[in-house]
Amino acid sequence: MQSINLELAGYSDLFMLIAAFIYAAAFILFTLDVSTSSKTIRTLEADLARQHTGAQASARSGARDRELVGAGVGTSGVDAPRTGTAAATAEDAALTARADDELVDDDMDYTGSVKRPLANVGVALTVIATAVHAFAVIARGVAAHRVPWGNMYEFCTTGALLVSVVFLLFLLRKDLRFLGTFVTGLVVIMMCAATMGFPTPVAHLQPALQSPWIIIHVSIAVLASALFTLTFAMSVLQLLQHRREAAVKAGTASGRSSAFLRMVPSALSLENWSYRINAISFVMWTFTVIAGAIWAEAAWGRYWGWDTKEVWSFVIWVVYAGYLHARATRGWTGDRAAWLSIIGYLCVIFNFAVVNTLFPGLHSYAGIPE
Repeated sequence: MQSINLELAGYSDLFMLIAAFIYAAAFILFTLDVSTSSKTIRTLEADLARQHTGAQASARSGARDRELVGAGVGTSGVDAPRTGTAAATAEDAALTARADDELVDDDMDYTGSVKRPLANVGVALTVIATAVHAFAVIARGVAAHRVPWGNMYEFCTTGALLVSVVFLLFLLRKDLRFLGTFVTGLVVIMMCAATMGFPTPVAHLQPALQSPWIIIHVSIAVLASALFTLTFAMSVLQLLQHRREAAVKAGTASGRSSAFLRMVPSALSLENWSYRINAISFVMWTFTVIAGAIWAEAAWGRYWGWDTKEVWSFVIWVVYAGYLHARATRGWTGDRAAWLSIIGYLCVIFNFAVVNTLFPGLHSYAGIPE
């Protein structure tokens, strides 16, 4: 067995700490962006007003041209059929309808353009933190000559890395800066939990974990957990947005949080995107449970033994299966769907933070998860 590279392990710990500080700085900037959302909204509204005014002027000009052509005053000198002003009136009405209260559509695209420098710097810091974080995780694996998710510290730090990576990958397609505060906040919490709650020196894997299945089973579990983290943030925002939309309808909306939520997609859009991502995560978690059973048969001679960790992995599967089924076939939408998604994520946290540390079982490994 190869010896541990303690020097590289020390660099891993150092860069992990640096990454945590950069994530914290990004979290502060995203939070400041939220606190200044009223100014951002005024900029967006001014931009939309200019677009709306220009579009109306263009529509009126087109209407006058059509009226002249309809009156037979076209440049060709040939009488044209009168079109009247009905088309122009319809265009004006459509343009007016677009000047509504929504600043972001259901595809998470903003209807106006604004720089949002604080959020942009937050994204840049998140990219830097993710790169530093990735080096720390890879360095730990290289130092131990194995995959870097063999204990709770490593599972948590690798999971935090994947949460950040997934967030940044989604940013390439959709403007998810409104999730920045939630995502970086959760990543900082995960990093603190790993450092203060599960500090573990670099070491070789325990015999039961020395299997190729640790690469397949645990890596998919970490990725599924990262996606569940993203949908958890979306579900929390969905509940807040649903409350704001109800307040707007009742004419009682006010406050800074309401201002920020105007830059967040509608509750229905958040629910739809959360549902899609949860469907992918559920498939991954299903594979995780199946792969775990196969690994259990190879390690302990049985596929299922009702170990505490196995039971709670199955509970997570049941909760998310119920969420997908209830929303797809039973019409459980809105707040009920959001709460089911949140409950599923709380089960994931309980399985990791509580079951691994307090409940004895074959998966305990003195605090080291499967």
